[in-house]
Amino acid sequence: MLDQERVFTQADSAWLGQGPDSDVVVSTRIRLARNLTDLPFPLLAGSEELGQVLARVRQASEHLPEAKRYGIMELDRLSSLERQVLIEKHLVSLEHVQEPKQRALVLRDDEAVSIMINEEDHIRLQVLLPGLNLDQAWHLADRLDDSLEQHLDYAFDDDLGFLTACPTNLGSGLRASVMLHLPALVLLKQASQVFGTLAQFGLVVRGLYGEGTQALGNFFQISNQLTLNHSEEELINNLKALTGQVIEQERAARSRLYEELGNRLLDMVWRAYGILTHARLLTGDEAMRLLSDVRLGVNLNLLPQINLPELNRLLVITRSGFIQRVVGDTLSPAERDLKRAALVRDELSKNNNSN
Repeated sequence: MLDQERVFTQADSAWLGQGPDSDVVVSTRIRLARNLTDLPFPLLAGSEELGQVLARVRQASEHLPEAKRYGIMELDRLSSLERQVLIEKHLVSLEHVQEPKQRALVLRDDEAVSIMINEEDHIRLQVLLPGLNLDQAWHLADRLDDSLEQHLDYAFDDDLGFLTACPTNLGSGLRASVMLHLPALVLLKQASQVFGTLAQFGLVVRGLYGEGTQALGNFFQISNQLTLNHSEEELINNLKALTGQVIEQERAARSRLYEELGNRLLDMVWRAYGILTHARLLTGDEAMRLLSDVRLGVNLNLLPQINLPELNRLLVITRSGFIQRVVGDTLSPAERDLKRAALVRDELSKNNNSN
């Protein structure tokens, strides 16, 4: 059963755990775009029509496998801070919360499954898992999609496939993506070349929170760009193969970085760790940069063992919305920096005490 308060105060989403190739791949996402056949797309729909979509999808979600694990949140009943936390945990998009009326989120209790209602499309079903888990994420998304389709009439064309608001999602409606941590490729100035190669094979590189966002802390999202005339398996296998190449390139770059920088790399990593464990003020951007350096050090065995899930948790804990929601009040930037530093010190102290 979904504990809504826990969603906004605990950083324990399933994708924050450890999975295959977690040294480079933080998480995997499969997202399916679907629309109902007899109602206009959300951008053209009126309030009454959006309400019809919400009611139908809510009812269909009650028949999902393990339905008791799911809960629904109507976005206009959440505070602005709570909506921001959902973005920071990658459970909704920025576009989804900008106009919250008649929009909702169906969420599983482990936060591995979220269904955005009335985003750009009527339904955005997504599965988020830790590490490189494309096959498992796809099989789960496909099963949930089949369940919804038993109770909803999807807009589908025999030639075009699933009909979507944006032409780039036509066809399978599938967007597969992986979140990668690529500090060595960035430090060695090889990232642009790697991203250029990915673009030639139909992949797009975005920032930490998707389209139009920055690559904070050397974290990047890589996903397929088009879906028309490609099966789900083709898209997933292409992303899997190319991600495997990037993983090997990043690992090779890390080895080269250690050979070339030696003590300078060691100093960079330990300096970052020292600041995180002792700082009294931390900005959000600084925290992400330092966490990136520490994560690199952990993966190169340059630091006492800190587990990756703990570092993943800090990707959420250090965000402004989460901090303020935990405190229960709107904070000034200086107050957020003070609280952020305290939360990071506390989390890293817990990790040290458990080892």
